[in-house]
Amino acid sequence: MNIPAFKDVLLAQKRIGEHLRPTPLHRYAALDAMLDARVYVKHENYQPIGVFKIRGGINLVSQLSPDERRSGVVTASTGNHGQSIAYAARLFGVQALIVVPENANPVKVDAMRSHGAEILFHGRDFDEAREKCEELSREKGMRYISSGDEPLLIAGVATHTLELLEEQPDVEIVIVPVGGGSGSAGACIAARAVNPEVQVIGVQAAAAPAAYLTWKARQWTESGMETFAEGLATRAPFMLPQQILWNHLSDFILVEEDEMKRAVRIYLEKVKTLAEPAGAASLAAVLKFPERFRGRTIALILSGGNISPDHLRLILQS
Repeated sequence: MNIPAFKDVLLAQKRIGEHLRPTPLHRYAALDAMLDARVYVKHENYQPIGVFKIRGGINLVSQLSPDERRSGVVTASTGNHGQSIAYAARLFGVQALIVVPENANPVKVDAMRSHGAEILFHGRDFDEAREKCEELSREKGMRYISSGDEPLLIAGVATHTLELLEEQPDVEIVIVPVGGGSGSAGACIAARAVNPEVQVIGVQAAAAPAAYLTWKARQWTESGMETFAEGLATRAPFMLPQQILWNHLSDFILVEEDEMKRAVRIYLEKVKTLAEPAGAASLAAVLKFPERFRGRTIALILSGGNISPDHLRLILQS
C-alpha cells in the first residue's frame, strides 16, 4: 500500500468537489470563553450522511475499475464507514454489501439501507464483522474495502483539513478523533503540506486504545474495546494510517467515556449542534487539558453526528 501524497489529496478534493460542498468552519464565542482559546469547529456532522467518511467513500468508489464496479464492493463497518461506501456506491451505480456487528447502531444501519446497500449482521464487534467481510470478498469475488488501509480513503478524508486550513490558515492545532486512523492520517498529510508548523493531535477512547498503543509502541498492538463510541470502537489497528501517524502526528490523547458524554452535551448546549460521542472526542480532549490549549488557535474536527435517540437520551440523563 502506497502512502498518499499531497497531490493525491488535491486530486481527491477535485473529485469530491463535484458531489459535495465544503463543510462549515465556525467559531463560537461560548467555546472561546469556556476554553480561553480561539476555537473553530469543522462541522463534518453536516455532511449528507452526517460524517466525514463520505469524503473517502466518494474518492475511492469513483476510482474503481470497470471490473470492480461490475463485481461490487464489500466492507465491514460499525456504521459511519458503511454509510460512506453505501452512499458512494449508489452515486456511481455499484452494488454494496456491508457487514455490521450484531449490535450495530440502528440509526446507522437504517441509513446504509436507505442508500441501497445490502446489510449482513455478523459478530460481536467490528473486528469479527471485518473477518467475515474478508471471507465474503474471497467467496463472491467482490472488491474488499478496508475501512482504514486504503490510500484513496485517506486522501479523501484529508480534504477536511485542507478545507479548514484554506479558510483559516492561522490555525495552530488541529484535533482529530481516531478510530481506525484514516481521518487523523489524512489531517497529517494535509497539514504538513500546507503548513508544517501546524500540530495535529489525535484523540481516542481510553476504553478502546489500539491505535494509541500502536502509535506509542511503534508496533502492532491490539487492545480491549469497551467504549460506547462505536466510531472509535476497534480492537486492532490499521497499519497504513499508523505509518503516517508515526512520522507526523504531534501527540495522542486518550479520553474517558464520561468526558465524551460531557462534550456531546456541551456541543448541544453551547454550539446548538448534534455530535455523536466519537465526533465529540476532539472537544473532550481540550476540556480534559484546557491549560494546554489556552490562548491558542485550534480547530476541532467534529467528525460525525450519527447518534440514536436512545443513546442521546442516556447521555443527557447521565
